[in-house]
Order: sequence, then structure tokens, then C-alpha cells
Amino acid sequence: MGEPVRVALRSLTLSDFRNYEALSVTFEAPLIALVGENGAGKTNLLEAVSLLTAGRGLRRAALDDLARRDAPRGWAVSARIDGSGGETRIGVGHAPGDPGRRIRIDGADARSSDMLLDYVRVLWLLPSMDGLFTGPAGDRRRFLDRLVLAIDPGHGRRVADLERTLRARNRLLDERGSDAFLDAVEAQLAPLAVAVSYARQETVTLLRARMASQARAGQPFPQADVALAGAFEDSAAGAAAGDLEDVYRDMLAAGRYRDRAAGRTLEGPHRSDLTVRHVAKDMPAALASTGEQKALLIGLVLAHAEVAAATAGLTPLLLLDEVAAHLDPERRRALFQRLETLGLQVMMTGTDPFLFTELPPGSAILKVANGTVSVYKMS
Repeated sequence: MGEPVRVALRSLTLSDFRNYEALSVTFEAPLIALVGENGAGKTNLLEAVSLLTAGRGLRRAALDDLARRDAPRGWAVSARIDGSGGETRIGVGHAPGDPGRRIRIDGADARSSDMLLDYVRVLWLLPSMDGLFTGPAGDRRRFLDRLVLAIDPGHGRRVADLERTLRARNRLLDERGSDAFLDAVEAQLAPLAVAVSYARQETVTLLRARMASQARAGQPFPQADVALAGAFEDSAAGAAAGDLEDVYRDMLAAGRYRDRAAGRTLEGPHRSDLTVRHVAKDMPAALASTGEQKALLIGLVLAHAEVAAATAGLTPLLLLDEVAAHLDPERRRALFQRLETLGLQVMMTGTDPFLFTELPPGSAILKVANGTVSVYKMS
């Protein structure tokens, strides 16, 4: 496999997006630090970039909530991307009453957001993810599904179809639908469940191998070991896909009475969990210190960026919100060196510009203030 194509964001234009009435900014550097006071709009810029790919963006916000206050016409984000096809222009936006995002690629309407994955893939790490290892399993499933989507563009649609079919089964159970109707829905549900689980497991396997490789190479962040856990995965161990579909259909049929009483489907990949262990300390990540958990998460995200670049053939854009402030100087230097080695375009945020003074040559520090972005001049 050859080297992945380097993808870079060259310009970003916002119209009535969050706190920005109008903004147009260009980017030339591979590593970019956005600095400014809290509330200046640094994370809003990252959120705009996250909307250039499939999914709901890094905040998972309702589309109407992305519009600047008192902006009656909705919002728009446009970008110029350098990638495999040369320059690509991407536009996304939303107006009141629209059923979803409007997406245009080089001036043509896109049928779905999945088409954006052919041009740009965006990964992110946010302060809200600091409790990932100690929070509910649903948060870890969503995190894993984002990782899978950067590798497998069809995964988002499969997960959506799985959730829709689960709702249909739950509704039938609640309405005491006939066995024949339940048989039909469960026949649709089983292959979707197997496909979602297999895609997750493939990503987990790739991540484990990459993180082990990083550890052997002296990666500066602690090695995490990840696994997909749950009753469905236990049933899947060693089973062929076709056999597992039969096993899951039988499991669903046998569990109808119990599921009806519970008001939901109790078995399946929608109940699975991503488990993470601190390898050196041989302990669950949830029991590690807050600093260790942050370092484990950074190492995991960097490993995923490498996996995504290798499998997709495109380097992803990486968004790191307030990551430098939580690292000691040695780890901060190690992070910047690692980012330079990865060859990705990375956008970082922070309130203190001096956190970024050790960025490698060719990096950029930009000041965000009053709805504007400008080159930061160190005093």
C-alpha cells in the first residue's frame, strides 16, 4: 500500500455560523494553534470544520442551533480542500425549514453526507471526552462508531439502519404485533447487527495492532488495549457471519417476552461496550488517574489517525480542543513532535499562546477574537 494522499484545509468561510457573522480565513501550515479567551469562538471554528464530513459534527448539535443568534436565513460553511483530486470546494449549510444539511461539492448537490468522505475525513478530541472511560457505555459506542466511520464510509448508514430497525421491533413488541411480523423485522435486524459488529471489531483489531506497534517504537503516551465486549460479541466469537445471523435471530425470538416486559431489545450490538485497559499498569482505564486517562485517550486518537490514513488512503484532519493545557511540558513537546511525524493537518485550541511556542517550524499560531482570526504576534 502506497503513502496516503495528504489532505489539507486551505480556506474556511463562515456565514452566520455560531458567533461568526462573516469570516474568511486561509490556512497554509500543517499544525495550527487557535488561541484566544474562553468564549472567543475557537471551538466554533473546529465545529465548522467537523461539519465538512459525514456525521453530526463534534457537538452533535441540532442544525437550527448552529445559526448565529437573530440570523433569519440559517448558516453556511464553505471550504477549499487540497486532496487526491487536487482542489475540491465543499459547502454545507442549513436554512430554517430544511430537513437536513444542504451539501454541495464543487458546485453540485450531494445526495448524502457520506459523499464527503471521499474528500475529507475529520477526527477530533474534545474536553468533553475526558470522562469517556468512566462514563456510560453508550458514549463509548458512539466514540467507536466515529472511529469506524473514518475507516469504513458505509458504517454510519448501517448504524442508522440498525437503530431504525430496532425501533420498529420495539414498537411491534409494545403493540403486541404478530409473530409473523416480528419474524420479518428480526430477519432484517440480524444481518445489520452482524455487519455493525464486524465493522467495529475490525477497527478495534486495527487499533490494537497500531497501538502495540507505537509502544514498541517508544510512543510517548501510555499504551491502551481495546476490546469490544458484550453478550453479542461472546456469541460471535469464532462464528461465521451467516451462522451468527441465525444465532441472533434465535436469540431475538427467544427473548421476545423479556424484551416486551423491558420495553426494549436487550441483546445485540446496540448494547456492546468498548473496553480500554492501561497496558503498563494492567488495569482498566477507568481506574487510572485523570492525567493517565487523558494520555491514554490521546494515544488512542493518534493511533486511530494513523489507521485511518493507512486504510482510507487519505490523511484525516485532526481537531484537538484544549489538549495542550492538560499536558506537562515534556508530554506537550512529545505531542507536537508526534503530530509533525504523522504528517497530518492539525488544528489545536488554547487560551495561552505560550503553550504552543514549541511547535515545530512552519506551524502557525492564530488569534481568535471578536469574530475575527489573525496571525498572533508574540510580545
